[in-house]
Amino acid sequence: MDTVPRVHFAHLPTPIEPLPRLSALLGGPRLYIKRDDQTGLALGGNKTRKLEFLVAEAQTLGARTLVSAGALQSNHCRQTAAAAARFGLGCILVLTGENEDAPTGNHLLDLLFGAEIIIVKDRANRDRVLDETFRKASEDGLSPYLVPYGGSSPTGALGYAFAIQEFLAQGLHADWMVFGSSSGGTHAGMVLGQRVFGYTGRILGISIDEPASALRTTVSALASAASDRLGPHIAFAPDEVLANDSYCAAGYGVLTDTEREAISLFARYEGVLLDPVYTGRAAGGMIDLVRLGFFRADENVVFWNTGGQPALFASMYQTHMLADQ
Repeated sequence: MDTVPRVHFAHLPTPIEPLPRLSALLGGPRLYIKRDDQTGLALGGNKTRKLEFLVAEAQTLGARTLVSAGALQSNHCRQTAAAAARFGLGCILVLTGENEDAPTGNHLLDLLFGAEIIIVKDRANRDRVLDETFRKASEDGLSPYLVPYGGSSPTGALGYAFAIQEFLAQGLHADWMVFGSSSGGTHAGMVLGQRVFGYTGRILGISIDEPASALRTTVSALASAASDRLGPHIAFAPDEVLANDSYCAAGYGVLTDTEREAISLFARYEGVLLDPVYTGRAAGGMIDLVRLGFFRADENVVFWNTGGQPALFASMYQTHMLADQ
């Protein structure tokens, strides 16, 4: 494991904090939060853990430019642009959305970090534009490295395998870990880390935008592939992955009462900020599961705050954030 290329720049370990007022309000299990919004790079977030391995791989391959894609308010792209700036690499981002006359949120930060941004209105065309962008960067002698969507590759997933090791060393017994799952890299890393480092609780991904069946397939395949980088191959089956898709029907990035309530409760009861796309939806799902009695009252439930707060300041969410408050 010590031979896996990694550049250490995240602020680790991230704290684990109790959520006593929220726990009392909901009247269910004891709630805790793992503060991966405090990983240190560009206002933090879960992608920083993945980028420690992805940047190392890029450097090993002699890359001089990081190329990636995501939504206009992508947390992954923000942290990728920041990592490129920190290590003296170029960065090209292909982002889906409507161009803003005055960039806000993550879009603004991408520009501050010096990324070249290509905006595509139609998500269906993003992969094609990304391929063309990567090919042109190669032809122009920029030595590009393709950072996968969400940092979710076998290499990127290693960040959360080692996050489980970090968590276990912090000494808190957790019956459940709950977090948002979309491209699958964080989820896959946790599943792998659970097996490799001996975590005995359960890992539940709240789907942000994918059917549970598709998410289980993606996560199990990623975890299996990532295992080869740590030692003997481990074959994970989809039915070993816990995923809940009850809260993603509205679609990716669509702010509903579920996200608004979760953001409000975490802010007003614990002074903790969530984001409108990922942690807001995942926390909203967890809150609903508490109310439904899904968790036992004597259990410890840890919510992983994977970051994304800059999206709170995006123009597309500002007018809706305090609706009905």
